This record gives sequence, C-alpha cells and structure tokens, in this order.
Amino acid sequence: MSNAKDNQGTLWEVFIQSKSGLPYKHAGSLHASDKELAIQAARDTYTRRNEGTSIWVVPAECIVASNPNDQEELFDPMNDKVYRHPTFYVMPEGAKHI
Repeated sequence: MSNAKDNQGTLWEVFIQSKSGLPYKHAGSLHASDKELAIQAARDTYTRRNEGTSIWVVPAECIVASNPNDQEELFDPMNDKVYRHPTFYVMPEGAKHI
C-alpha cells in the first residue's frame, strides 16, 4: 500500500428524496473538495433522470453507526414494559387510518 496523500477530496455520502414528503434514501458516495461541489457532483451522478427532488450530502466522517454486536442491547423489544404496548386501548368504532 502506498503512503501517498489522498488527493480525491472529502468522502461524502449522498441521500436523495424522490418526492416531496418521502424519506431520503442513501444513493451512494462521492469525493469532492467542498459542500457545493459535493451537491453538484451528487446532482450530476445520482439525479440524471429526474430521480429526485432534494439532495443531502454528508461528510462520511460525520456519520456514526451502531455496532452490530450491540443489537440485543439497542433493539430489545422491551416486552417486560407492557405500558409501551397498546394492549389496554380499545379502538373506537368508525376510527379510520389509525
């Protein structure tokens, strides 16, 4: 492996919103020297066919992820806390979209 300095710029993660009101989805990664160039490169790379209405670019170094080994601790269903489950609520007749 070479010790040469990486001159590709900052690594950015790109998120695209396909339609207003929908969640953003990860589209991919790219290298750019600043945020303006990252937005332009993301637009040119990931929305060439009008796939999106909005773009987020985030420096990859700013993203923090959980460790898969901590899954049980972080995503425990908390079955011992019955007050978190809607089992004591009676749905009223005629209620829609709840």
